Amino acid sequence: MTHDQVAAVVLAAGKGTRMKSALPKVLHPLANRPMILHLLETVRGIGVERAVVVVSPDGGQVADAVAPAATAIQHEALGTGHAVSAAREALADFEGDVLVLYGDTPLISAETLTAMLAKRQSPARPAVVVLGMRPVAANEYGRLVTAADGSLEAIVEWRDATPAQRALPLCNSGVMAIDGKALFGLLDRVGNANAKGEYYLTDIVAIARADGLSCAVVEGDEAELLGVNSRIDLAAAEAVLQNRLREQAMRDGATLTAPETVFFSADTRLGKDVTVGPNVVFGPRVVVEDGAEIRAFSHLEGAKVASGAVIGPFARLRPGADIGQDAHIGNFVEVKKATVEQGAKINHLTYIGDARIGAGANIGAGTITCNYDGFEKHFTDVGAGAFIGSNSSLVAPVKIGDGAIVGAGSTVTHDVPADGLTVVRGDEKTVEGGGRRFRARRQLATGQGARRRTGSEG
Repeated sequence: MTHDQVAAVVLAAGKGTRMKSALPKVLHPLANRPMILHLLETVRGIGVERAVVVVSPDGGQVADAVAPAATAIQHEALGTGHAVSAAREALADFEGDVLVLYGDTPLISAETLTAMLAKRQSPARPAVVVLGMRPVAANEYGRLVTAADGSLEAIVEWRDATPAQRALPLCNSGVMAIDGKALFGLLDRVGNANAKGEYYLTDIVAIARADGLSCAVVEGDEAELLGVNSRIDLAAAEAVLQNRLREQAMRDGATLTAPETVFFSADTRLGKDVTVGPNVVFGPRVVVEDGAEIRAFSHLEGAKVASGAVIGPFARLRPGADIGQDAHIGNFVEVKKATVEQGAKINHLTYIGDARIGAGANIGAGTITCNYDGFEKHFTDVGAGAFIGSNSSLVAPVKIGDGAIVGAGSTVTHDVPADGLTVVRGDEKTVEGGGRRFRARRQLATGQGARRRTGSEG
């Protein structure tokens, strides 16, 4: 089936009042990507190039997010059948198969959609294929009424169902694959004589059967058909998606030592033989190349980690961090908008921002690049093989030459030449007996001498 034979209509006009949010429901993120974009990516992945997203009159924010997908406006909230009808003009010249999907049901798989389209193209040529599911828990989904041969006879909404129909195990997910040549003719005959006074898309099944057309069911997994209507649902969907991403990472050759504690973004990319420790969080736009190690409790966002590099534990890579091959970024080190070249080591308690750290350089504990003067950011350049002693401050803009040494505790404000040695410290002074005299004065002033001598101070 080629892409020009399938269109998708994605319903996204709901207000999502149960989310209690100023953000439209379908734009709430899963794995740091708006949920509706997960769905559209799946649709594109099966070769559907024509997609129409149905939005409300004030749905400009959604329309902007889904661009370049086309949008259609549902001017009144009169039900799912009415919502699909809003796409009539956008599909006026289309006669292929039409998938009807929901922007708040983002976890549906490409395999399930492909199975629905295959059923539509099967010898029986059903006019409507409905995606069904068998939920484990009690629910108020619409029920699918099937014939003895397994074909679909009707969909009955929960509010309109009889007790016998409510007892049926096969439930309606709302997702359909419909013959595009028949779609709008069926919709034109849908009425609103029901408990909610709405135009139900589900009624097209009974109408198609009355016309002598067949309808069919494809069953999907309940987890992929989870609809997000509340923050609780959003958390449940996040859990499902994170499990998928963890499993995919491991199938692709990464080791996750405690998978349930690792959180991915939708676009995280891990190479083969990457090892990820417990409680690691990947924000958007992270690439980790083959053989790198991300140790426990590290947080990465907008960063690239080259092969053989070691990150963490307790490291933070912020946007623009580019960590070279075999480099080490250690505990409580933060890197932002900086390149750390091959083999460089930044192992402890350090901030590197707006900088280049040359190949093989060593940055001592407590070092900071002072990159911001209150008005602008400035660049620090540390050359290959340079050594920066512990607790140093490099006040940008500043350049430390190849092979240069900066003594511990220095505040460097001027460039250091290649192979130079810079030490910036006050003179050290020792006063013999000064510590004893200081303590005596303080004990007398505070009345603490007796307690300290008896060891009663905790």
